[in-house]
Amino acid sequence: MTDPEEDLRPEVPLPIFQISQKVKRYQLYDIKAVTWLRRTHNILGVLIGGLPQSPQQNVFLGLPLELQPEEVRYLVETGIAYIVDDLKNHESALRSVPRQLEKHKEILRKEGMAAARAFEKQKQQKTKEVLQRLSVRQPTPDVEIATNGDDSLFHTPLSRKPIRKAPDLVPYFSTPTTSYPPFPAPPQHSPPLLPDVSCSSYALFNHLHSKGYFLSPGLRFGCQFSVYPGDPLRFHSHFLATSADWDEELELLDVVGGGRLGTGVKKGWLIGGVEKGPLNEDAKHESDTECMESGEKETAGEKVRTFCIEWGGM
Repeated sequence: MTDPEEDLRPEVPLPIFQISQKVKRYQLYDIKAVTWLRRTHNILGVLIGGLPQSPQQNVFLGLPLELQPEEVRYLVETGIAYIVDDLKNHESALRSVPRQLEKHKEILRKEGMAAARAFEKQKQQKTKEVLQRLSVRQPTPDVEIATNGDDSLFHTPLSRKPIRKAPDLVPYFSTPTTSYPPFPAPPQHSPPLLPDVSCSSYALFNHLHSKGYFLSPGLRFGCQFSVYPGDPLRFHSHFLATSADWDEELELLDVVGGGRLGTGVKKGWLIGGVEKGPLNEDAKHESDTECMESGEKETAGEKVRTFCIEWGGM
């Protein structure tokens, strides 16, 4: 008996597509990868694609999934994913695999034919159920005898309509979200590409993620991350997280405003960063220019500290 978790597990490492050169954005198109990352690694991202059945609404969205730069960096550094330059890879793939393109079309045709057969079978089953509910029967034998008598003065032979042949099925057209297989997976770049992220924000993301929290973009609440104790489908967020450098000066009005905002939406305003210990100047400069590799990793005199601020008078 196969494990359902193994059936949902995609091939690792996953390709994450960088779709813009100026403002770098990172997207996933494979629903299996999106589901597995959310369930196994607490990676949320934001769905930004429209739904074909309801194209004129933006309440419920679908693929692709856009990832935060901090999420992408975490996945790349842990070996779960790698970044692909979509423009370069797309052009090279179209030039080098014309035969695989025909194979890809044939696979789509077979999938469309299977979908058409399934729909036709479902339609016939519904028709059968409706006929059973309405109790539709053939003419009774007595009526058949009366009409088939040869001595009837007005007898006319009954004509049977020829049975119509079922029309040939036409395969449905489907638009796949990924092009592999049959195309080969995009090649990995060496050394691996890494997104540009703030050291303080990545350290805070790693620290909270290592504690089992789910982090989504916090733009709607005026912060960097909305922090959930579990999947957002089941929980409300508990914190509004904002990162800062350890020696960064904070305006008092920003602290008061953040605390009041968090309390007003029944959350705590959380601020965190990398604590600086008694390091020499070279070590301090190095830690300022390089991001921490892991939220759990602590060097001498360096760790992530977080503080939660709430407004007590509301």
